[in-house]
Parts: sequence; structure tokens; C-alpha cells
Amino acid sequence: MKNTWFAWRYLWKSEDIRRMLLATLGLLAIYRLAANVPVPGIDFAVLADLKAMMAAQGGTFVQFLDLLSGGTISNFSILSMGVYPYITAQIILQLLIPIIPSLQQRMQENPTEGRKWMQRTTYYLAVPMAALSAFGQINIFNNMTLSSPFINKAVINFGFTAETIIPSLTALISMVAGTMFAIWLGELISEFGIRGQGLSLVIFAGIVSQMPGNLLQIAADEQNRYIMLALMIVVIVATIFAIVYVQQGRRNVPVMYPGRRVGNRMSMPVKASLPLMVNMAGMIPLIFASAILQFPAILSSWFLTSENETIRQIAIGTQTTFSPGNSAYWIIYFFMVVLFSFFYTDVLFTQQNYGENLKKNGAQIPGVERGKKTQDYLSKVQRRITLPGALFLGIVAVLPFIVSLFLQAVGLGGGLNSSSSLFLASSSGLLIVVGVVRDTFSVIDAELKLHGYQDSILVR
Repeated sequence: MKNTWFAWRYLWKSEDIRRMLLATLGLLAIYRLAANVPVPGIDFAVLADLKAMMAAQGGTFVQFLDLLSGGTISNFSILSMGVYPYITAQIILQLLIPIIPSLQQRMQENPTEGRKWMQRTTYYLAVPMAALSAFGQINIFNNMTLSSPFINKAVINFGFTAETIIPSLTALISMVAGTMFAIWLGELISEFGIRGQGLSLVIFAGIVSQMPGNLLQIAADEQNRYIMLALMIVVIVATIFAIVYVQQGRRNVPVMYPGRRVGNRMSMPVKASLPLMVNMAGMIPLIFASAILQFPAILSSWFLTSENETIRQIAIGTQTTFSPGNSAYWIIYFFMVVLFSFFYTDVLFTQQNYGENLKKNGAQIPGVERGKKTQDYLSKVQRRITLPGALFLGIVAVLPFIVSLFLQAVGLGGGLNSSSSLFLASSSGLLIVVGVVRDTFSVIDAELKLHGYQDSILVR
């Protein structure tokens, strides 16, 4: 058998695959260039002071978001929110469909039109989601600089008075437009580049862009650089192995398909299996939980300058609690990820409706009645195997906190900066990176087979 990696030479040999890869790389390069375009009206001197302050503190809420955004938040780029408002809107609609009967009926009556409606509605919902995120981000930045005795100046002149309404609307519109531009680039990648991977590759590009900076951060520590490098290799290899192992996890439920009549002969029943995934929800619980945990910090930022002392203290306490520098944040994050894993998996599994689909094909699980009984049995099995997958996602979510505690225990420092350096990206980001690489390899492998390179398998 040919060497698996020998297939890479065919990537450039096929004109269609070469064009696909070049289109993907070109569009990602445009995205990274646009990520350096700042929001209009930014005071760059204040922004530089803020970045220095965050680097000194470590583990701030903004730094945690910055890890997944590819550095666009700390640079106050027009792409600060990336494509996350679109993903959040998509998740919200997916969760609303089984709850609202009219939406569920629309999707079941005409699935093709239902998907078009959902895609169009997701775009519409992404706009207000991006506007709310932009409003909150600007408020958080301004409150951080105004509350600092060393800065005491706003990053951007923001408000809705007669003097500030124009720059404020300009900043909001530019940030929302940046999000929609990132979504558009992702759609172009899916259409002209690596098919179906556009949005994933946009997120992937942002996360990977942070890795060189984290490597330099490790190299800058002359005293512990070799120990940190060894720990980095161990942590990354162990985490990637665990991610791949769990993502590949399946529970094969035996299914019997009836025999078929071919002429005058009747074939024997066919024994097959229905694979149920251990982690059916993928990265969605992490994204959804982190998005929800942003709202308390964003809402409290509006009241940090309140003249009422009680309200101001509540706002300060809320923002402290929901900051990654606080252990309470990670505990809440863990339980929310586990709960959302069960909830989202249940929603997806109900939409699949395996019981009715197997009944229509005449298939049956041995010892289980067809229809609703089959669906109930499969739901019970799915919930049982979801437990290890949900706990795994929860551990991945809080891994930076666990690593920071370990670093502090062994006297190598700690905080979000140190732990994230060991991953070269956050653990959530690493899960995205591994998933995107695997999916991208699968798409390229399918393209190679489609072009006749049957022996050139990239992924085993």
C-alpha cells in the first residue's frame, strides 16, 4: 500500500484541488489582513496602555475572549467578534425549533425550504447579536480604562449624547459590518475553497495566529523556558490524544434490516449497526456556555459608573465573579458546559427521529418494538453515553484553570497567560483546531477520491 502522506503530491497535481486550496488560503489571508483594521475613533495611546495593563494583570475577561478571537479584541479590530454572533444565532434557532411547534412543523413539512428559511433568519438574527456584543465590548474597554488611575481615559468616545452619537454609531456599524464581512468570507471559502469548512476555518485561522506569540512568551522566560517547553509538549500531546479519542467514540447499536425480494428469491435479513456518538454536540456547548457567561459581565459593565453605591458594588461583584481570574467562573463554566452538552444532544437527537426513520425502512432493534419504543430506547442509550462526553467537554473547558493551579503549585507562576502558553491556544481553541484539521483532511481526502486518486488516502 502506498504511503499515506505520499498523497500530498496529488494536491498540487489536480487543477481543481489546487484552485480550491489557493482560494482558501487567499480568503484566509484577506481575513487576517482585515483583522488588523481598527475600529474608527480609537485612541491608540490609551489602547496601548490598556494592553500593557492586561498583560500585567493576567487572567482578565478580555484576555480570555482574545484567545479565541485571534487577538482581534485586544487590537480593537472591526473583526473583534469574528463569526461568533452568527454561530450564537444559529444555536439559538436550533434550540427554538423543537420548542416552538410552528417552527418544527415548517422544518418537517418542507426540509429544503426550512433550511433556507433557517439560514436566512440566522443572518438576520446575527446582526442584532453582533450589535449587542459590540456595545458590550466597547463598554467593557472604556470602563477598564476609566476605572484605572493610571489611564483614566476612554479608549473611544462612546455614548449617545449630541457630541458622541456620530462616532458611537460609526464604531457600532463598523464592528457589525466586520462581523458580516467575516461571515461572508466564510461563505466564500465554503463555496470556492474547502467545501463546508468556511466558518470553521475562519475561527481556526484566528486561533492559530496566536500560537507564535505564545511561543515567544515561553521563550522570553529564561529561567523556566525548557521546563515550560517540556510541559507544553506533554500537555498538547495528551490533550490532542484525548480529544481525538473522545471525538471518535461510538456506541454501535445492532439493527436488523428486513430481507429484500430479488425476482423469485428472498434475501436474508441484513444485520447492521447504528453508531451513536459519545460527543454528538461537538464544540457547541463550549461556545454557547461561554457566550451566556459573557452577558453578566457585559450587563454589569453598564453600571460600573453608577452614582448609586449599592448598584455599583453589585456590578463590580458580578464582573469579578464572571471573570476568568475568579475560580467561581470556572466552576460555573464547567457545570454549564455539562448541562448544555446533555440539552443540545437531546435536541439534536430528537430532531433525528431515529425511531420513525427505522420504522419506515422496516428496520428494528432486536428485542425493541418499532416506532416510539425504539426512539425511547435510543434516547436512553444516547443520554447514558453522553455523560462521559459531557464531562470531557467540561474538563476541556476548565483545563486552563487546572493548568494554572498546577503551575502555581510547582512554583512556575500561573494565571491565564501561563496556562494558555502551554496550549499555544486555549484548550477550547485546541479542540476547535483539532476538529477543523480532521474535518478538513476528510474533505480533501474525499476530493482526492472524487478525482480518481483512490489509493491516496490522507486520513486513516
